[in-house]
Amino acid sequence: MILALFDFDGTITTDDCYTKFLFFSTPKIRLYLGYFILLPIILLYKMGILPANKTRPILSKVAFWRRSESDVMCIAHDYVEQVLPSLMRQDMLEKIQWHQSQEHKVFVISASLNPYLSLWCKQHGVNLICSELECVDGKYTGNYTHGDCSGASKVNLLKKQTNISDYEHIYAYGDTEEDRAMLSIADTRFYQGQKII
Repeated sequence: MILALFDFDGTITTDDCYTKFLFFSTPKIRLYLGYFILLPIILLYKMGILPANKTRPILSKVAFWRRSESDVMCIAHDYVEQVLPSLMRQDMLEKIQWHQSQEHKVFVISASLNPYLSLWCKQHGVNLICSELECVDGKYTGNYTHGDCSGASKVNLLKKQTNISDYEHIYAYGDTEEDRAMLSIADTRFYQGQKII
C-alpha cells in the first residue's frame, strides 16, 4: 500500500485559493465591515507578527459566522466551476492521476476550507483532510471543527483517519513551511516542485 499526500494552495494550484474564496463568497457589506474590523489583524499578519495559522481562523469567523451552510455551498459550487480551473497546475493534476492509476491512496491535506475543497476532491476522486467550518442547525458558527489544518495538525489529522504505518511508501508534495511536518513523514518528498532529500 502506498500513500500520496498533497497540499492544495500553491502546490496543486498556482495561487492562494483560501483568500480568493473569502472574497468570492463573502457579501460585499460584510466584506467592507470586516475589512475595518480586521485591519489590525491583517497588518500584524503582513508584518510577520501573526502567523497564517492564527490569522485564517479569525478571517473565517468574520466571513462565515451565522451564514447558511446551503447558501455557502451554492457559492462554493460556483467557485469550483468558475475560479479553480484557471488556478490548477496541470503537472500536479497529472501527478494525482498517476498516483491514482497506480492504485495509491491519495489525500489532499490543506489549511483551505471544506465547502469548496470537498466539492473539488469529490470531482477528482481524492480523500480530503482540511480546515472544516463548524455547522450548527444549518448555519456556520465561524469556528473550525478541528482547528487550522496546517503544520503538525496536518499529520495529526491524517493519523486520525489512517494508520500511516500500514503504508510501505509515502509520497508528499508541499510548498511552504506549513507543509514541513507532512513532508517529514514521507519517503519521497517534493517541495515547491523539486524533489528533496
